[in-house]
Amino acid sequence: MDAPEAALRLDQQLCFVLYAASRALTRAYAPLLAPLGLTYPQYLVLLALWEDGEGSVKGLGERLHLDSGTLTPLLKRMERQGWVTRRRDPLDERVLRVSLTEAGRALRAQARSIPAQIGCAAGFALEDPEEVARLVAVREAVREVLGALEGWDA
Repeated sequence: MDAPEAALRLDQQLCFVLYAASRALTRAYAPLLAPLGLTYPQYLVLLALWEDGEGSVKGLGERLHLDSGTLTPLLKRMERQGWVTRRRDPLDERVLRVSLTEAGRALRAQARSIPAQIGCAAGFALEDPEEVARLVAVREAVREVLGALEGWDA
């Protein structure tokens, strides 16, 4: 098979391996998040808010790479669940702020073991410093791809 033909093989596509890995990770999270009543996108929102405390809907969308059409209904559901509150910024009513409720903050303790469980499920022996370094290297390599693609204008 010549080089141009090999380049069009499915197993040679970066997009496919990232897509398949993303789907597999999302599936792996599902049974860990279900006891908390969370979906994977809700978990991502909580991770950002646990770290930042609160933020604007726009900033949260940028951080999570979600458009407002996806994020707004997600936040409305989370507000109905009692995990977040949304309110207008008193200094600029155009800005909608999102913050955690006590119930949202309490989920953090219940979710504490999830990253380690996912790391182990992905085949990383997290008690081994070399394996942790390998996990960090994989994450940073994927982050570099993301950064390059976000700056690319075809």
